[in-house]
Amino acid sequence: MKVVISSLLLGAALLLAHAGEAQTAPAATPAQGTTPAPATTPQPAAARRVLAPRRVVAPRRAGAAAPTRAKTSGVMAKDGLTLQNGRVILTELGLTAPIEQDKRLLNGTIITTKGVVTNVEGVTSQMAEGDYVSLTGRLTSKREMVEADSVRKLVAYDLKHPGKRKEMEKAREKAEKERAKAEKEAAKAKAKAGR
Repeated sequence: MKVVISSLLLGAALLLAHAGEAQTAPAATPAQGTTPAPATTPQPAAARRVLAPRRVVAPRRAGAAAPTRAKTSGVMAKDGLTLQNGRVILTELGLTAPIEQDKRLLNGTIITTKGVVTNVEGVTSQMAEGDYVSLTGRLTSKREMVEADSVRKLVAYDLKHPGKRKEMEKAREKAEKERAKAEKEAAKAKAKAGR
């Protein structure tokens, strides 16, 4: 049984190695009169990065100004309703406009032009500045959105810099210990000088 498993693993390794060699570009044959390029060792498949093909762009004429792009805020508004400057703003299919009359959502929730939200059970609540109601009727306060955004930023930072926050925490704790030790020694020296 062990022999069969080891032979299967060996066969899989050979197949992976062969597949990695097949994906690399074949070496070009050297032209006459040139020396062949030195042979390089093939990189493992994990070390190679596959890049997207480059986009073809016409060269810019000499002295021509760089093309200008339309400036956007870069923020894509989610579909739903928000309260801004005391007005309820509806964003639907990327179009944003204030509502002129009460809006009934998919689940039966009604939102007035003043920001009063009445759900299906009849419970009413007033939207605060910056609150968001999805088109399905879920009310999210501005504070909840800020907390979710900060958690999202921490997760993104952890993905970009794995282990960095732990290192920073250890460095902070070490600095606190050193500061406490220095204060303790200073107090000891002061008590000794005061005798």
